[in-house]
Amino acid sequence: MLVSATVGVSFGIIAAWRAGGVIDRVLTAFSAIGFSVPVFVVGYFLIYLFAIKAKWLPVQGYVSIDEGVRPWIAQLILPAASLSIAYIALIARMTRASMLEVLLEDYMRTAAAKGASTYAMLFHHALRNAGVPIMTVIGISFAYLVSGVVLTETVFNIPGIGRLVVDAINNRDYAIIQSVLMLTSGLYVLINLAVDLTYTFIDPRIRY
Repeated sequence: MLVSATVGVSFGIIAAWRAGGVIDRVLTAFSAIGFSVPVFVVGYFLIYLFAIKAKWLPVQGYVSIDEGVRPWIAQLILPAASLSIAYIALIARMTRASMLEVLLEDYMRTAAAKGASTYAMLFHHALRNAGVPIMTVIGISFAYLVSGVVLTETVFNIPGIGRLVVDAINNRDYAIIQSVLMLTSGLYVLINLAVDLTYTFIDPRIRY
């Protein structure tokens, strides 16, 4: 999620800054395709392109970090990429829409007339005022991330929580199912609480 938020916000800022241009159209098309294609399709496509054809990365499986940092990272690149693309697209679209709305405000034109730099206008003025809906989407994306993990771990044959849940459902192991549901539900609540608390830092008008 950290990768998705960082890359998605960056793409959204660039698209809003170059609205109507070639970069904006390319990023908008990427966002539409990335959010529409299922996670397992993206996973198989990345395996075919980077593992089978290019032979740059391993196809499936998991390597412990005890066996070396480089093999561990190489084994996680494709699963992380396939899982992140949809959330990068979602966050980028929301960031672009929010940034465009803010960039059209009168105070942005006033800042430009006073000679504010592009960096100050985009990050200090625009991004901060557009931050509330962006943070909301990031918090909501965590719920979709849980479902995407199940498919990703199945495609890449990773022994993680997602596959544990699937095996527990097939074996009717209710104790494991309940434990994982409680864990993910608690994490979801905590992440949304953290998102709500960040609102006060983004927008000083919000008080709890």
